[in-house]
Amino acid sequence: MLGGVAVATSLLLMSAACGTTGGGTPTGGASHEGKYKIATIPKIDGITWFDDMKRGVNQFNTDFGSEVEAWQIGPDSEDAAKQVQIIEDLIAQNVDAIVVVPNDPLALEPVLTKARQQGIVVISHEGPALAETEAVDYDLEAFSNDAFGELMGRKLVEGMGKDSGTFVGEVGSLTSETHMAWYNAAVKWLAENYPNIKPVQAQPYEDANDDAKARSNAIEILKKYPKLDGMISCSVSAGSNMAQVLKEKKIKTVTLSQLTLPSVGGPYIEEGWIYSGQAWEPAGAGYAGNMLALRILKGEKIDSTVDLKWNNYTASTVDGKIVIGDAILQFQKGEDPFDSWDGKWPF
Repeated sequence: MLGGVAVATSLLLMSAACGTTGGGTPTGGASHEGKYKIATIPKIDGITWFDDMKRGVNQFNTDFGSEVEAWQIGPDSEDAAKQVQIIEDLIAQNVDAIVVVPNDPLALEPVLTKARQQGIVVISHEGPALAETEAVDYDLEAFSNDAFGELMGRKLVEGMGKDSGTFVGEVGSLTSETHMAWYNAAVKWLAENYPNIKPVQAQPYEDANDDAKARSNAIEILKKYPKLDGMISCSVSAGSNMAQVLKEKKIKTVTLSQLTLPSVGGPYIEEGWIYSGQAWEPAGAGYAGNMLALRILKGEKIDSTVDLKWNNYTASTVDGKIVIGDAILQFQKGEDPFDSWDGKWPF
């Protein structure tokens, strides 16, 4: 991973060895008849990012089909209340484990705590705040969120090519813990290193990971801030729709540093509308989250590092109840992996 993380505490190791996790609820190691049932809940169903996560879940189901029945089911909109209802249904179905990417981590805390109290293993992804509660066994992060956000800030400056100017931010939601962590880390890094590069407003725009809303935001932003120098986008929709509007208006003075998918942002990177795109492979997070759940269900010890059987997660570091991979991908024209991506990143 980028930056070091501390090893797990001895208390965590002792509890893991006994088939329990940080919250002290027995969750693994007991005799089990039949296959383990593991359900993965994305933020929203039917968008490219989480379609690729489903690819990882399906691959895990194929690889471990003799032991598990693994599937993905998500809400039709980015709504924490809908995720709560899905989790309630899964509790009623007596699943063995839940892997969830929360829209609003703390809104899901009560129902996830309920799941764990009934013996269900719970893994969150993009929900590190939940690691401070009894709601999850572990939170899985693809990388250090601070490192990811700081990289966005560095690439913004690099693309702007100057040490003063203005930028705007956009996230899926102000309640999206990781989106805000990246944005805040970028803003902090810029304030400390390039204090004359300033955000145009205190809070980033929100787009609910919706393309129509993101496009509307892009048009509004360019009208409101005609001298804008850059944009930090923490949702895929934000950056790709801004790139499209810039292309339509033939504006080449706005540097985009953003979260992206190769399949979505690639053409804009190639044409020069996006300067830098960052990502991690959603399939990897889906696979690794399910692998972590299976290890706990089987009563395996979660040590200071853990192999989750997917590239960049094979030596994931354990810091308390947070498991951190080394899975940052950064795409930029003229550099690998972008220039060698042909078929390599199918998402």
